[in-house]
Formats: sequence, structure tokens, C-alpha cells
Amino acid sequence: MKVILLQDVKAQGKKGELVNVSEGYARNFLFPKKLAVEADAKAMNEYNNREASLKFKHEQELKNAKELAAKLSKCEVNVYVQSGSQDGRFYGSVTTAEIAAAIKEQYGVEIDKRKIVLDEPIKTCCSKELDVKVYPDITAKIKVNVKAK
Repeated sequence: MKVILLQDVKAQGKKGELVNVSEGYARNFLFPKKLAVEADAKAMNEYNNREASLKFKHEQELKNAKELAAKLSKCEVNVYVQSGSQDGRFYGSVTTAEIAAAIKEQYGVEIDKRKIVLDEPIKTCCSKELDVKVYPDITAKIKVNVKAK
């Protein structure tokens, strides 16, 4: 018997999935506890509409992420930091939070600091290319110029 799960059911599936279970299991356990509904025409129509809606939403998010990645790839971000003596070393290091704030200030694009990939701390004046994880499987490269004040 095909049922649509209303909640996560251990060893059967997650909420919203269409699964095939035995008739007795469905009638004696799933239906009385309101864990599932029978996959009749009405329920299947709602299921298909929900799936189509999720697919459309995912496609829109992917499209927006690609546009953002293209916009970020053209960015050259300048970060100004208080430096120490003449050797150009900083008192601390440039963090991803400072880079994200500079991107927002210069380009008006809000990026989560956890999305910026920084392999090692930046402690001197330099230019680096960093990866920004915009969406799963979509990354953008931004150029960051770190300069002393």
C-alpha cells in the first residue's frame, strides 16, 4: 500500500515522502497515530504539487546563486588594517568577518563570514584570491587586497 508520510517514521522514510508499506502496518500503526495518509488521488495531487513547488524553488535558488557568483567574481575588495612597525606585519590578522564587512560596504552584497574560505590567517599586506561558497557546488573567487592604514 502506498502512503505519504506526515512525520518521520523510523526505517520507513522522512516527512513528505511517498513510501510503500504493508497494508496491516499502515492500517494498524501509521493511520491511527496520524503518521501517514493513504496515497489516494487527492493526496497524490498535493504531493505532486509540493514536489513541483520544491523543484521550482530549488531552481530559483540555483539561478540566484549563479548570478551572485558571477557578480562576486568581478569584485576586488580592499581591506585596510592598522599595521605595526616598518615590516608591514599587523597586530592581529585579517578575519573572514572583516572581509565580509568590506564586501558589504564596497559592493552592497551581504555574505556570511562562514562562506569565505581562508586557508591561513592574513598577517601582512598582500593580495589574495579567496573562494566564497555561494551555494553547494557553486563557488566564486574574489580578489582581496589587504593594505595598511
